[in-house]
Amino acid sequence: MRHFTYKTLAELDEAARQLGAEHVRFEHDTGKLKAALSRKVQVGNRVAGNSMAIHPMEGCDGTLEGRPDELTWRRYERFARGGAKLIWFEATAIREDGRANPRQIMINRAMVDDYARLYEMMMRVHREEFGTTEDLLIPIQLTMSGRYSVPVKTIAYHNPVIDRKTSTPADYPVISDDELERLEDYYVEATGLALEAGFTAVDIKATHGYLLSELLGAKTREGRYGGSLENRTRFFKNVFGKIRSKYGSNVMICMRLGCFDCVPYELDPATGLGRPMEYPVPYPWGWGVNAENPMEPDLTEVKQAVGWFKEWGLELLNVSLGSPYYNPHIGRPFEKPDEGNYEEPEHPLKGVERHFRVAGELQRAFPDLPMVGTGYSWLQRYALHAGAATIERGDIRFVGLGRAVLSYPDFAKAILETGELNDSRVCKTLTYCTFLMRQKGNELGQFPAGCPPFDKLVYGPIMKEAREAKRKAGK
Repeated sequence: MRHFTYKTLAELDEAARQLGAEHVRFEHDTGKLKAALSRKVQVGNRVAGNSMAIHPMEGCDGTLEGRPDELTWRRYERFARGGAKLIWFEATAIREDGRANPRQIMINRAMVDDYARLYEMMMRVHREEFGTTEDLLIPIQLTMSGRYSVPVKTIAYHNPVIDRKTSTPADYPVISDDELERLEDYYVEATGLALEAGFTAVDIKATHGYLLSELLGAKTREGRYGGSLENRTRFFKNVFGKIRSKYGSNVMICMRLGCFDCVPYELDPATGLGRPMEYPVPYPWGWGVNAENPMEPDLTEVKQAVGWFKEWGLELLNVSLGSPYYNPHIGRPFEKPDEGNYEEPEHPLKGVERHFRVAGELQRAFPDLPMVGTGYSWLQRYALHAGAATIERGDIRFVGLGRAVLSYPDFAKAILETGELNDSRVCKTLTYCTFLMRQKGNELGQFPAGCPPFDKLVYGPIMKEAREAKRKAGK
């Protein structure tokens, strides 16, 4: 179903107003647009050179060992030359059983040199393009994929609705308190390895339904890490404290935080649209949800937790929503779903509005904690017009782009030079990158993800191969 039919910014602006998307506003003046996006941002004791960010985008293109491979290097060279001053390095598993696919990158002692060389390359090419790296921030995202780990999943608690969506048996074992306590030390160790490699910032990832994200919603879990909000945030308090105790101010602690789980969706075979799976009310699970209507955000606990995270050492927050595994339209409003998935159950502008509203409420609640906003990509060539407006209103400090950067890695350089994005290079949210991420049928167990329409030379042949593998598997 096609939604983005707007020929001008004025048309899109009017559509947002008619839909009641009051937080989706646009900066029309080119001078003000450039001024907002070139604004420097204080982050802890560092200063980012502009207010544009690249989200952590997994390429699913590491080696089977978990080392960055050729396409990983290519992607980060393109990002480093692109002009954004916050490049959020992708989800990097802290141990083997934390990988979400066989080619997800991983960090351990044997791989430190690989990451050191990759980090040095990014700094070198950015310096070649822009003269300095003093104003460049590169946090590395540390992850444990939890329920979505392969080949063996790890779950924090049982949510029967998500269990149905993910085919998780009701008697599947839950990770124990003792195992969680041991896992804390893996995050601390991975932080040390990242520092050795040159990184000066780490992200303790807690979004998209992965283990730490799931832990925040574990209201029905018993023991030290479940039930009360104090217990559900205990893991973060311990990890932040251990990192600070061991490494002091040498590392910046960041977090990409899922702030609204919503409920799982499924394909309605009669309409092709997404529909929420059956759920009880009150809804006793989840994070950032209204228990009486889990289709709506409730940020009460989120705000309390963010306040604690800040007290414990958090210096930069990346605001995220939903899970790509069970409600992809919440996190990534799209024009076309990946093959076999459901069509948008709402106008994508409403999804963009939800992102802006949640991030704006959090940024205004914590004005001295810089935050990165999400949800811009569906706005296509006008994404940064909206980003500039959110910055000017004080609703966010950084405008972050994710999948859009796969097609347009130098978006930041382009907007600061010309005041506009080239429509022939802008992501159209057709979800080909997600299709590739979901394809497992090759000799490495995973196809690499990129943008076949706009990075044809590299990913066009990969897309063709993935489609052929899927066709053969369907026979």
